[in-house]
Amino acid sequence: MLHKRKGNPFTEGSRELFDLAGQGRIDVFFLGGAQIDGAANINLVRAEGRRFPGSFGSAFMYPVVPRTILFREEHSKRTLVPRVEFVSAAGSPHALLTGKALFSWQKDRRRFRLESVHPGHTADEVRNDTGFDFDFQAVTTTAEPSAAELALLRGPVAKAIQADYPDFAKRVWGLN
Repeated sequence: MLHKRKGNPFTEGSRELFDLAGQGRIDVFFLGGAQIDGAANINLVRAEGRRFPGSFGSAFMYPVVPRTILFREEHSKRTLVPRVEFVSAAGSPHALLTGKALFSWQKDRRRFRLESVHPGHTADEVRNDTGFDFDFQAVTTTAEPSAAELALLRGPVAKAIQADYPDFAKRVWGLN
């Protein structure tokens, strides 16, 4: 949302965001990547012979913000790889969220641990579709969102996102 003027509350663009992060005034940062590996490295530059827009400030934000949550909707061996082709940023995330599961980061072991599997998926499916090794013990099913949370997502959040990401809003919420 920061690259869109309407969704960006900062008057000086990204420079102000980086300053706030450097001062320890940003608590949570969501960071995606074309590839994510088991060492929590992300690739935003190139993969499978394709070039992407780049990493912008992720190499700075990732280690500076205390709770970085990695995310990737696609959960496959193509995106969750043994080793990224290019390290755009490395750090110690709080978690990794995919379209199939939620992983926590074990800082002492430098490995992910499977915490929960989203409804409709299984731990075996997650293991088969992940290109890196991870730990797991008693895996639970990810809790379904409450009616109030769904109303918030489908209402004000959907409308706010639609302005900057119309294709996403149409695909997820059916908004035109």
